[in-house]
Amino acid sequence: MADRRCDRTTPSEVEIRDRPREPVSDPTLGISVPAGGERKASHRLVTIGDSLTHGFMSGAIYRTDLSWPAIVAYELGLQSDDFRFPVYEWPTGPGGLPLDLERLARAFEHRFGHRLDFWEVVGAALWVQSYMDRVEDHWERGEGSKTPPTGAPFHNLAVYGWDVLDACLLTATTVSARIKTPKDDLVSQIVENNGDRAGWVVLQRARSGRQPRTVLEAAEAMGRAAGGIETLVLALGSNNALGSVVGLRPCWTGADYLDLTPEKRLTAKSAYNVWRPSHFAADWALLVESVRRVNARHVIVATVPSVTIAPIARGVSGKVRPDSRYFPYYTRPWIDDDDFDPERDPHLTEDEARAVDSAIDAYNETIVASVEAARREGLDWYVLDMAGLLDRLARRRYLESPWARPSWWTPYELPAELEALDPVPNTRFFRSGPGGRTDGGLFSLDGVHPTTIGYGILAQEVVEVMKTAGVAFLGRDGQPRDPDTVKVDFGRLLRADTLLLDPPAAVSPTLSLLGWLDERIDWVRRILPFVPSPL
Repeated sequence: MADRRCDRTTPSEVEIRDRPREPVSDPTLGISVPAGGERKASHRLVTIGDSLTHGFMSGAIYRTDLSWPAIVAYELGLQSDDFRFPVYEWPTGPGGLPLDLERLARAFEHRFGHRLDFWEVVGAALWVQSYMDRVEDHWERGEGSKTPPTGAPFHNLAVYGWDVLDACLLTATTVSARIKTPKDDLVSQIVENNGDRAGWVVLQRARSGRQPRTVLEAAEAMGRAAGGIETLVLALGSNNALGSVVGLRPCWTGADYLDLTPEKRLTAKSAYNVWRPSHFAADWALLVESVRRVNARHVIVATVPSVTIAPIARGVSGKVRPDSRYFPYYTRPWIDDDDFDPERDPHLTEDEARAVDSAIDAYNETIVASVEAARREGLDWYVLDMAGLLDRLARRRYLESPWARPSWWTPYELPAELEALDPVPNTRFFRSGPGGRTDGGLFSLDGVHPTTIGYGILAQEVVEVMKTAGVAFLGRDGQPRDPDTVKVDFGRLLRADTLLLDPPAAVSPTLSLLGWLDERIDWVRRILPFVPSPL
């Protein structure tokens, strides 16, 4: 590619929209297809996606047993052998891959209390360096650096940081070759090649003997088993735009992106964090072509959420107009309105945020069109409008701005177990102090990924689409459940949600710890796997 510099200029092909796309309310798009066979499937649930499906939380892949696919599998009545997912470390492990901010906050609080005095700053910085060094050593030189074992493919085939093209092309051979000999850097202590290390674990199990396979090829192989796959869920595309918000710097794909072969795009795309709609459509077409080869009775395809809702980018200075969903600037959540300086602080502008959202609307039109085409050909595909779900949960965008609400908008009704919490969980950045949680609760400490209960909400939406498809849910006794009563057990999830159950007091109402850590280790850019490094 001739020029890989970051281009923040919105491409002319992006149609800037004044109003958000109306979400899909009917997963079938009003198109009937013949009922599938009743033969028992060998694999009841297979999922392919990115960090939201992998189970990424608070800056790390760690509690994969609490990912939304694992929650859905539990409600299906599946046992551990019936739904396989990767496990990266035990609860006593070193601290997540690349870095679990929740465990770091708890360890910090145990050492320094919930408030850091000025004379402790130097000691605290050295302590953080030592903590991260232990995590880094585990994954780069210790047990975590060993070649992952092979075996039967996982049913959850998601990998954090992946975009559409990664799922189409990456294999164990590809990602292992990208993991270079790490440097034991005393300053930059984030685990090197952490995304490829996580993907290697999944892709090793996707192999067929010595033959490397993509996750789609692994799913295709599972589909050839007796009865094939009952339900395949596909949730990709967020990382074709999310880096623009995480990095607070949109870098659009170059004009000559489609001049490259898919294999060459795989290398060139590291410079970009938001795809032109035509470029997304081309990569999506490759993905759909592969998914069509998988023998799955039902295929559920998720839309891409509006990434500007994620609280890692906080709108400042009030809405640009009372009837607008946008703020003039978006910056880090620990920078107060009074302290924000657009000449100094990283930020997105209103126009940039609107352009990214408009591109995502175009992505979702491409996604929905692919489901419509499949259904018109008699394939039992469904739309899971994840974008619409997040819109209905968005607090600052719509709940607190009634004039900005589109005509189709209604607030999302939280489960009774969550409504009973004080304060009721919302989409603001997580805040807590000595008295407990004071705000947020649906997003984890990284401001991008859900908490356990947030994953539960997503799981419930998947369950609803599966019920539309006629999927049978079983109790723990193996007996069929009444579809009308199938609900995610939020009581179970609340007991497992350590961030809500016992929030670390060190994450103060002013977000002082996370802001202090970002100043010292730049954790947003270095931990979250979505920010390109343009040449």
